[in-house]
Amino acid sequence: MGHRSRSRHPTLFASEAVDLPPGFHHLPGFYDAAGQRSILVDIRAVLADAPLFQQAMPKTGAPLSVKMSNAGTFGWVTDREGGYRYQSRHPTTGKQWPPIPSSLLELWKKLTGEVIPPNLCLINFYDAEARLGLHQDKGESSLDAPVVSVSLGDDATFLVGGMSRKDPVRRLRLHSGDVVWFGGPARLIYHGVEGIVPGSSSLLTDEGFADGGRINLTLRRIDRPSDEMT
Repeated sequence: MGHRSRSRHPTLFASEAVDLPPGFHHLPGFYDAAGQRSILVDIRAVLADAPLFQQAMPKTGAPLSVKMSNAGTFGWVTDREGGYRYQSRHPTTGKQWPPIPSSLLELWKKLTGEVIPPNLCLINFYDAEARLGLHQDKGESSLDAPVVSVSLGDDATFLVGGMSRKDPVRRLRLHSGDVVWFGGPARLIYHGVEGIVPGSSSLLTDEGFADGGRINLTLRRIDRPSDEMT
């Protein structure tokens, strides 16, 4: 599973031809169709035990447009009362998060060479209206570890910024089966998702997601969750 293949989209968008920041890696077409379906089967099993839920902004309680879940020892959660945090249990079911699928642990090791595996896989589901604003992944205590991301389903416009929110932003088109990972000098760059292209992939509809959409998987490593910090 997870076979490397040639990109199904050999013609690069103008933004994709622009040099990306040092430490930022885009691997188009990393997973072929069979590999994508295999990963999606693994994620459906996770979601059966830890269903997608609605996150909310700290203080305001405004709902995020992206629905989320997690796999691993810890999961990322945000709500009005507790703010951004990592915790060991699903906020709705109260159950511990399911394990990260072995296919994703193998991907992490293959790409990064890291001996210590990730202990968190954030699962984001984007429908036609979902967006994710520019942000840094800086809540982890293991900032020396990279971030690895897998795209499944509809295309997305991924925003690649710099170390400041005011830095110029590159727009990178991500297709189903693409992998992105960043670390080192790019570990704290601002990034986000401007939106998806509905109907650009049949992967999710073929596998039982009635309205299609996009699933993004993000592997990270943290040392201590927020609910165990003193």
